[in-house]
Amino acid sequence: MTPEQLSSSTDYSVQELRAAVAAGFDQTVSQLVGLVGIPGIAWEAFDPAQLDRSAAAVAELIGAAGISDVQVLRVSTDGVPGGPAVVARRPAAPGKPTVLLYAHHDVQPPGDPELWDSEPFTAVERDGRLYGRGAADDKAGIMAHLGALRALDQVLGEDFGVGVTLFIEGEEEAGSPTFRTFLETHRELLQADVIVVADSSNWKVGVPALTTSLRGLVDGTVEVQVLEHAVHSGMFGGPVLDAPTLLSRLIATFHDDAGDVAIAGLAGGDDATVDYPEADYRADASVLDGVRLAGTGSIASRLWTKPALSIIGIDAPTVALSSNTLLPRARAKFSLRLAPGQDPASAMAAVRDHVERNAPFGARVTFTAGETGNAFAADTTAPAAKTALWALEESWGVPAVEAGMGGSIPFIADLTEVYPSAQILITGVEDPDSRAHSANESLHLAEFQKAVLAEALMLSRINTDGL
Repeated sequence: MTPEQLSSSTDYSVQELRAAVAAGFDQTVSQLVGLVGIPGIAWEAFDPAQLDRSAAAVAELIGAAGISDVQVLRVSTDGVPGGPAVVARRPAAPGKPTVLLYAHHDVQPPGDPELWDSEPFTAVERDGRLYGRGAADDKAGIMAHLGALRALDQVLGEDFGVGVTLFIEGEEEAGSPTFRTFLETHRELLQADVIVVADSSNWKVGVPALTTSLRGLVDGTVEVQVLEHAVHSGMFGGPVLDAPTLLSRLIATFHDDAGDVAIAGLAGGDDATVDYPEADYRADASVLDGVRLAGTGSIASRLWTKPALSIIGIDAPTVALSSNTLLPRARAKFSLRLAPGQDPASAMAAVRDHVERNAPFGARVTFTAGETGNAFAADTTAPAAKTALWALEESWGVPAVEAGMGGSIPFIADLTEVYPSAQILITGVEDPDSRAHSANESLHLAEFQKAVLAEALMLSRINTDGL
């Protein structure tokens, strides 16, 4: 169905939905402010009672929005209980599809409070943005769902027959350790024709995006050992190089002189179709003046359709604790993003082979595999994707970008495997200035209102035209 056919097939007023979203927006933001005030963090070092409090608050908001079938559920994997998830259902009318609306209520730890301009768990509005941990990632996703549903109920009432299942996870920021078990345990409860994952970003302020691809992920550690124990660097230094130096030499083999990943067996291509100007990337990523960008091909392909390898941690003495010794061992953790289509198992094997073949000066190298996650590529010709793109353009007034994402959402693979016939849409409320996971995380409120409207329009169109 073309956008013109979509536009002509509606029997409700887009303006009515726009007005309903606007009328309820103060309530939506006020409730978001309340959620930001709850420090629900799923990491072991934090108070689990706050996570339970967060789930209860979400369940209460959903019930107040008119969905009475609300449960707080959790499952265990290998005897370890998962975070509390909120599941709410409103069944479909005969002949209508069911849409699952996903978000997560747990948040990242706040980090160093000195880096924040205001208290992390006290939402503060400044210059049209709402600041606070979880304001964007992903409590705004929850409120986008509820704001859209309230507007639909107001405008369409009983004529809105699409089945709705809300699935608000409680452990996403901890890696979703029980997510697959939760899906398999509650397979029927979460069954849907369309799954909307509200945990991504828009292109920039003023331009929406539908995330159509995600890179996969493998990570692990590499340890280099050269001595049985530390020895005096003056007495023994010279004939043998210390472990941090040799680890650095090994790490340097991961990229070629241009900065492209130089590990044989990794797929990738320069086939991204969206123009991402270098100046925009430099500004978005806060690249320092004078730093040359790595890799070849377009910026978009380097971000979305080629592998990217980063060192995200190194175990070695700090400068403050250093002494005049040759260090016997050093260890680094790598994170490798995979191009869509790359099998994570083969990628992990490629990194292992590369490390073992490039052990510097015959050093003992130990490779330990870590986590893996599959890449994702959406079918943008599917009816739900076409409807979503129409709704985004209608709400923002400009065409939506079909954007890849350089990062990974590992549980998307679980959704595609457990529900292979469902159409999956990845939407979001963030923008490049949202600083999710960082200090001064924020939500652009005018963009958030457009995101709420876009979801309402999409669900209304699915109600009218089906899939």
